[in-house]
Amino acid sequence: MNKRSILFIIIIVVVLVLVKVLFLKPESTDAPKPGAAGKNMPANVTGYVVHPQSLQNELYSSGTIIANEEVSLRPEVSGKLTAVYFKEGSMVQKGALLAKINDADLQAQLRKLQLQANLSRDREARLKGLLDIKGVSQDEYETGANEAKTIGADIDYTRAQIAKTEIRAPFSGKIGLKQISEGNFVSPTDVIAAIQKTDELKLDFTVPEKYANMVKIGDEVLFTVENQKGDFKATVYAVEPAIDRQTRNVMVRALYNNRTGNMLPGSFAKVKLVMSNIEDALMVPTEAVIPELKGKKVFVVRGGKAVSVPVETGLRNDAAIQILSGLSSGDTVITTGIMSLKPDAPVKLVQLKP
Repeated sequence: MNKRSILFIIIIVVVLVLVKVLFLKPESTDAPKPGAAGKNMPANVTGYVVHPQSLQNELYSSGTIIANEEVSLRPEVSGKLTAVYFKEGSMVQKGALLAKINDADLQAQLRKLQLQANLSRDREARLKGLLDIKGVSQDEYETGANEAKTIGADIDYTRAQIAKTEIRAPFSGKIGLKQISEGNFVSPTDVIAAIQKTDELKLDFTVPEKYANMVKIGDEVLFTVENQKGDFKATVYAVEPAIDRQTRNVMVRALYNNRTGNMLPGSFAKVKLVMSNIEDALMVPTEAVIPELKGKKVFVVRGGKAVSVPVETGLRNDAAIQILSGLSSGDTVITTGIMSLKPDAPVKLVQLKP
């Protein structure tokens, strides 16, 4: 850098210093700091007047609609499926024959045994006559009688095997879709169809461990499902006698009368169970409660100042929470700007909600 450039820079610096000294006055040390004038100005807040009100102790849960009875129809024996007698999606009566497996060999064996049974009965009758006149011994007669009984037992066994080739409805209900067609070879692992009893439906849901003793047989529950409008009522008829170790919940089962048949098993249900009614509960808006290390607190307006009050909370709903201790009826709780408030800070109520 040459001497001329250095001289030019020095001149500029000197000019700037002269401008500062002659034209720019230093700030007075007595001038108030920004915001100092408003340091003690009251903060504008919104309040809520605490008063007794009715509170329903409601418990919300999720549940599942299931059929009152449900069975997957499987054959007891392996064989060729010779006939299917049901119509898919129809109502069937208990004991109705739904499907048949080939039993030609068993029917032939049954006829053979029946012929043998006829011969053994005739032989037993002849031996009985001879025994009466001392024509045969008692042992010979008993041998013939036992032979007849043995054949009779074989007939009963064969008939039981034939019954296993018939698939009948275990109860009256609605049968589902056919899974296997006639002519297929089936085994006990194959599902031919499913049958469900849907005139009454079960509602299964859970409640937390602390409410387990509050649910009683006969309690009424309300529930809603996605594919139906309005609320539906069910009645609790069974409670699991043990608490699940993983979830710490207890299973509850209610019964719903599905007279219209519109409710479908498998539906997801939103359940509401009314545990009790509290007539004089002190409720405050949820946003008024501040959690802290040792519990919870609220700010109350007293003498134009925000006073911090520790509280104990109870039940809550979608907008408010119950205060068990710390507040009295008529107290004004601050609901806005509470995170920036300090104890005994001046406040001004700009809106008061009863």
